[in-house]
Amino acid sequence: MSSSTKEPEPSDGLKTFGAVLKSFRKRAGVTQEELAEEVGCSSHFLASIEQGRRFPPVGFIDQCESSLDAFGTLRLAANQLTRKPGLATWFRQWALLEQEALVLNTYECRLIPGLLQTEAYARTLFVNRLPPLGDEQIEARLDARFERQKLLTERPNTAYSFILEEHLFARGMGGHEVTMELIDHVLALAERRNIELQIMPVVRDSHAGLDGPMQLLETPENRWFAYVEGQESGQFISDPKVVSMLQMRYARMRAQALSFEDSVSLLERMRGAA
Repeated sequence: MSSSTKEPEPSDGLKTFGAVLKSFRKRAGVTQEELAEEVGCSSHFLASIEQGRRFPPVGFIDQCESSLDAFGTLRLAANQLTRKPGLATWFRQWALLEQEALVLNTYECRLIPGLLQTEAYARTLFVNRLPPLGDEQIEARLDARFERQKLLTERPNTAYSFILEEHLFARGMGGHEVTMELIDHVLALAERRNIELQIMPVVRDSHAGLDGPMQLLETPENRWFAYVEGQESGQFISDPKVVSMLQMRYARMRAQALSFEDSVSLLERMRGAA
């Protein structure tokens, strides 16, 4: 099964909150339509929350507490939700899986992946977003990005593989100094035993990744999931057939990209030639 954009597959916390809300609603003897009208939302919105597919707003929780006389239980259940400021809604479930992954494979053709970004590079990306982000929004996203980057050091037993297009470094996003710092940073990370880096050269007569970027991960239960992202949207993929297809493409790209040694050598030449 695949899910996309605004309503991710339910997390345990969201499903628990939804079940608690539904239980108190039934205890009060009111329908979804009646409660939705009382708290000022649509019945569809309320149904999505009860199904564990939407994060409940703070005001909504307080209104339901009052309407259903829930003894503070809804607020307690809401405290267990794992919403992270600065992370896109569709990315939150994937971010949770990353924290326990045994393997994380990433192919990128648009920008340097968040796990490998420097502060200057990340800030450049956020400053250039349209419509423009406010200062507080930028800082929240930077904080979320740096918090996520701790995975690389706090999970030394996770195997990370990155296949990056050569043009991502040649573009010079943020200017010369930002790019040189970025190359140094990526080269330093590549020295870690659990990080494999490969560069896909600009000139290539065959390429298995033309359909765009992808991420693949293996859970401690040895299940594989995938995540793909476009403009203002993301898709979490759990369908084994689709995941298998993406694994096949990633494996072919590993053969098509430069080896680890040649990739490091290319980055060192780019650094030295600048």
